[in-house]
Amino acid sequence: MSDRSTPRAWVTWALLAAVAVLAVLPLATGAGEGMEEPFSGADGQAESLVGELNPDYEPWMAPLVELPSGEVESGLFALQAAIGAGVVGYALGVARTRSRPGDRAAPGPGAPSAGPEASDAPGGPRDR
Repeated sequence: MSDRSTPRAWVTWALLAAVAVLAVLPLATGAGEGMEEPFSGADGQAESLVGELNPDYEPWMAPLVELPSGEVESGLFALQAAIGAGVVGYALGVARTRSRPGDRAAPGPGAPSAGPEASDAPGGPRDR
């Protein structure tokens, strides 16, 4: 009987290699060369585009806290992503553990069962 539910080790390494290629590819190909901020976020790009399209536009709200630098903002974003990944990973682990077959099924061989045969009640195995 083959167990198809567990991935082979080469699949894990192939996925890690694919992630590494996707992370390095934009840097290696020179994506964003000639741009002032090549890897700026979508918020900054949208703000500059709105400023170009409608110079009289005034934002509805202002930021609650002005962060001292972009590095602090990036660090907080990374922290938020790590916390979110931890929550999702925990939820997936709990869901996987709950859905495992056999965890709450009949006990395995050699384990006492909860049925009447295991008790000292009349008709149990000791009376036979």
